[in-house]
Order: sequence, then structure tokens, then C-alpha cells
Amino acid sequence: MFSIFRRKKSGQGVEATTVRPAEKSGVDPLEQRLERTRSSLGGLFDLIKGASQIDEALIEEIETTLLTSDMGVQATTRIVDRLREGIRQGIVSEPSQVLPAVQAELYDLIEGSEQFLAVDPDKKPFVILMVGVNGVGKTTTIGKLARRYLDEGKSVMLAAGDTFRAAAMEQLKAWGERNGVPVVAQGSGADTAAVIFDALHSAKARGVDILIADTAGRLHTQGHLMDELAKVRRVMQKVDPEAPHETMLVVDAGTGQNALAQARQFNQAVQLSGITVTKLDGTARGGVLFAIGAELGIPIRFIGVGESAADLRPFDAGTFVHAILPVGKD
Repeated sequence: MFSIFRRKKSGQGVEATTVRPAEKSGVDPLEQRLERTRSSLGGLFDLIKGASQIDEALIEEIETTLLTSDMGVQATTRIVDRLREGIRQGIVSEPSQVLPAVQAELYDLIEGSEQFLAVDPDKKPFVILMVGVNGVGKTTTIGKLARRYLDEGKSVMLAAGDTFRAAAMEQLKAWGERNGVPVVAQGSGADTAAVIFDALHSAKARGVDILIADTAGRLHTQGHLMDELAKVRRVMQKVDPEAPHETMLVVDAGTGQNALAQARQFNQAVQLSGITVTKLDGTARGGVLFAIGAELGIPIRFIGVGESAADLRPFDAGTFVHAILPVGKD
């Protein structure tokens, strides 16, 4: 459990509150999986330990540390401005209070992004449209999601909509075979919208609970990809006017601020309802989650911290902040 100071909703000052990290599961603690990002913020501990007073030089060093961990300018500015406000109000008056205050602002910044993806049983099939550029782990994430929902007792179907990469279709089929999940696919180069249209028809006819649809992952700077995704949505809505019920972007945390750029552009094109951030265990750039939260406010549904299906974990803001900045731990 760790204490934080959170800005009052009235905007008048700050108040003390408490956040308890989520209970640890049987798999590796998140803190262990996020070691690299935690190390990138480790400079904060050294700064505070060596500080005899709070001055502008210390605040500037904190700002630099946050920026180099890929928090982004907007998130970093917000954290530093609020830290200065706490100092002016006398809430933060000595160096030992700085880290808890920074931790508080990190949590406040990303708390709103913690929105679990609830599958509505009345929407059958519940359609999850997966988007993202090549190489971010999109197809693997689909396989892990399928495993998660199967373990929850739901029936799942996959649509191999990334028809521009034969490897993507084969990979999705492999996940389907491994999990005993049907996969709707056509040949290489087939029309993505047609594949997903057929899959949605099939899922409806078979009473499937969840349909997860893959899409092509060409560069987000290419306008025709965004046009294709818009077409997929239009075609889906001929079968179900509310589909897709979730449009989830997958980004690789290791790309840093480029992940934010991808989120920004995909959101403009297809109105994202959720984001999954992968490969957090292999990068020091996990601060990009705060950049995404500060600028876009799109729910972060899952984080990927390893290879197994269990390592695709629902995003919990308190646990995440505590893992990358464990204030109060030896």
C-alpha cells in the first residue's frame, strides 16, 4: 500500500489518499517484469538521496529523468507543474517528500486509463477489431486474448484479416489450433473486409460469444491502410450496426514516442476504444503509457510483459505505478 496526494476535484489544492496495488498473482510480480522501466526512473532515487533541499536545479533534474523515460512533454510538464504547486502550498517541503509526490502525480495521470474491457453478453458475438502496425505483437496478442476468454468459459472465433502477410495468417491459424478455436481465413491478398464479413456471419450463425478480427499492419503513415480499416468497419456494420464493439490498438512500448504517434493517428482514423501495450518487459521506455494517458485518455486494456498467455495482463494503474516507482521500498 502506498500513500499519494491527489488533486481535489474542485481544483483547490491537494488531499491525501491511499491506493493499494492489486494482489499479486501466481506469476512473476509486475515489478520484476518492469525492471528496465523502473531502472530508467531509478535516477530519481539518487537525485533525492543526494539533495539537501528542494531547489530549481533538483526539479529540472527530475524533469529530465521523466523525459528520458519516454513520459513525453505533456505528461512530464503536468507532473512537474503539479510538483511545483505542492511545493508552493507547503505540502512538499523537504526532499524526502518529493518521490511520494511524483508517484502521486503518476497515478493521478494514468488512473483514468484503467478501464477493464467488459464483454457484453447481450452483444453476440462481441466483436473486437485489432489494429496496429507490423511488428508490435498484434497477432500474438490476439492469440493470448483468445486463451484468456476461453479460460473464462466463452466461445471464441478468430478472423485472419491480415491478408497481406501470409505469415500472419499462418500464425493466427497456429494459435487457433493450439487453443481449439475456429479461424476464418481466405487466401493471401484477399479483401480484408470480405474475410471479416464472412467471419461475422459465421460467428452469428454459430452463436459464438467473441469474434476477434486481425487486420493488416502496414505503416500507420500510409493513408490507404486507414481507408481500409474504415471500410472494414462499414462492412461489419451491415451485419451488426454496433460492430465492432471494441477497436483495440496494439503498440510496442519499445518504440517510445512513436507508439504515441501511432495511437494518435489510428484514433483519428478509426476511433479507438482501447489500447494494448506490448513488450513492456523488454524496454526501459514504459513511460510512454503516461504519454498516451496524458494526451489521448484512451483506456489501456492490457499490458504485455512476457511470452505466455498469462503475461497479457489487465492494466491496473496502482500496480503499474508501484512497480515502476516503488516508493518506500528498500
